[in-house]
Amino acid sequence: MLFIEKPEHFNPIFEVVSLFCEFNGKILLLLRREGKSEGGKWGVPAGKREESDKSLLDATIRELNEETGIELKSKNVNYFLKTFVRFPDYDFIYHIFHTKLDKFPEVEVRADEHQDFLWVTPKGALRMNLVKDLDWCIRVFYNKKKGYYPARGN
Repeated sequence: MLFIEKPEHFNPIFEVVSLFCEFNGKILLLLRREGKSEGGKWGVPAGKREESDKSLLDATIRELNEETGIELKSKNVNYFLKTFVRFPDYDFIYHIFHTKLDKFPEVEVRADEHQDFLWVTPKGALRMNLVKDLDWCIRVFYNKKKGYYPARGN
C-alpha cells in the first residue's frame, strides 16, 4: 500500500525512483517482461537507487538511460513527490520525478527488463494494465495543480 505520510513502524530497506517522461502530452510507459515482478504490466521508467548513485536525481537519470537509452540533463528533471510503500514483507520509499522532452526521443528498451514501450496520454494510461499504484500516481501528478489527492493509504 502506498502512503503520502510515513506510516507508523515504517522501516524502508531501499528507495525507488520513477520518472514521468512526457512528450507532447503523452507519457512513456514500458511493458515489464514476463518473469519479472509485475510482468506483463505497464509502468514508467523506474528502479532502485544504487550505492553508486550520488543522488536521487542521478539514480533517475541512470534508470531512464538503462531502460530506454534516453539521455537527460539534470536541469530538465524535476522532483515531484516522496511516497512510502508498504508490502507485507518489506517497506520502501518511492520517489516520483518528471521531465518534459523537447524532441521526440528514440527509445530502445532492454529485452531483459521490458517487452515494449508506448507513448500514451495520462487518461489513456489509466485504462491500461498498470503496475501496482501507478494509477494513483498518475492521478496525483496530473491533478497536482488542483490539490487533488485521491484516497489511498492515508
